[in-house]
Amino acid sequence: MTRGEGDEPFSSGLISSAKPMNKDEFKIAKQERKRALTMCSKVCFAIGGAPYQITSSALGFFLQIFLLDVAQLDPLNASVILFVGRVWDAVTDPTVGFLISRTPWTRHGRMLPWILVSTMPAVLCYFLIWVVPPIEQGKMIWYLLFYCLFQTLQTCFHVPYSALTMFISTEQRERDSATAYRMTVEAMGMVIGTAVQGQIVGMANSPCINSSSLNSSSNHSMQENATQITLNEYKIFKERCAYMIASAIISLIYIMCAVVLFLGVREQDNEGGLKNMQRRASFLTGLRLVMGHGPYVKLVLAFLFTSLAFMLSATLTIPMWQWFLCRFGKKTAVYIGITWAVPFMILVGCVNSSLIISYVVSIAAGASVAAAFLLPWSMLPDVVDDFKVQNPDYHGHEAIFYSFYVFFTKFASGVSLGVSTLALSFAGYVTGGCVQPDSVNMTLKILVSAAPVSLIAMGLLIFKTYPIDEKRRQYNNKQLQLLLRQSDSHVSEMGSLAT
Repeated sequence: MTRGEGDEPFSSGLISSAKPMNKDEFKIAKQERKRALTMCSKVCFAIGGAPYQITSSALGFFLQIFLLDVAQLDPLNASVILFVGRVWDAVTDPTVGFLISRTPWTRHGRMLPWILVSTMPAVLCYFLIWVVPPIEQGKMIWYLLFYCLFQTLQTCFHVPYSALTMFISTEQRERDSATAYRMTVEAMGMVIGTAVQGQIVGMANSPCINSSSLNSSSNHSMQENATQITLNEYKIFKERCAYMIASAIISLIYIMCAVVLFLGVREQDNEGGLKNMQRRASFLTGLRLVMGHGPYVKLVLAFLFTSLAFMLSATLTIPMWQWFLCRFGKKTAVYIGITWAVPFMILVGCVNSSLIISYVVSIAAGASVAAAFLLPWSMLPDVVDDFKVQNPDYHGHEAIFYSFYVFFTKFASGVSLGVSTLALSFAGYVTGGCVQPDSVNMTLKILVSAAPVSLIAMGLLIFKTYPIDEKRRQYNNKQLQLLLRQSDSHVSEMGSLAT
């Protein structure tokens, strides 16, 4: 059997231990790899990305407010919940990725069963996050428990869903197109999450506390105070009910999207006869191989810093960036797209708050966020392909790559939420207050301006060393096609011998 340029795709030990395939099995495996993706399949695949973004946006925008003003937790306790909940993914994401890589292939594939089984427990835990328990001392444990459980179950959904990108097609162009569909839907999902939660909760605002009401309270009679307390308790009760209603609606959307994904997408067996020739690696070996792959480490680190800066979304500009990266290359799109938002972030920190400026910054930064949103997920399959070319003896590590990337994305979000909440605590944030101290306003300006710009600069400096350009990407694609042809030829010979 011939070799690829400089790469030996199979060792003799692997071939000799392979399980023979008959002709029918070989034809089916070959047809699976060549099946083109339809628009319907791409849309169904994209819809599967909405649950993660809907719940993440709702949690990202409202959980901090909910814990501080509705559940009425201390800012320090709220910060611990937000940070620990995300750091918990340091254990769950890689572990789930490894377990997925060891999961046997079923008639529904390897990734889709994980998605189906994890859906119902995940939505239950999500709903309980937004419930205020009838206990005072155990509130922090309640929210920390269900937040961590939801993160774990969401990992069991999102890691296999992300890795599914590698199993819907072997063609880079098809995967890039499906990723663009996915990013568009996920961007819409972020808008849906904030809109549903915001509209429902906005109709039941709880009262805030200001200094004048506190100072004048002594002038009211006991009866007026009792009436005011009763009214405030009723408003808080309405707001708690609103959060539960919003979480129930989002949970229903979560389930519907998971069903569409499971019924509308067919997981393709891209490995064909290679499944029976895989070299099984231990967790530590797989971890060492993945984290030792230079392009992957550089891609993850670069977008870790930029993800800390970008936690908003833009829907309309994602198709534009998809065209741009196809025309000028992904690395060029990264530099132009992400740096676009820097001047507007500086503007936020230097100019007094204004509604017009807020709209201008939001629209302008949205284009940059779309690039930061689309490009990492479009480039990650290129890194996995590069790993396959350089390590042809190892297969089935896609889930590990995606699990660590999902972890770093969640970790960035968790760090941003935890640090911002802790910073507000140190700045003197008043729980339920209508008017906040000047130190809180200054802290907010730093968090939305100086900090993101610094993190973007660090991410782009790391990304400068990213080695996979368009030339290398095309080379990897040719090498993988050569490996598939060689495996097809080898499996065909084995099938003929078996008959």
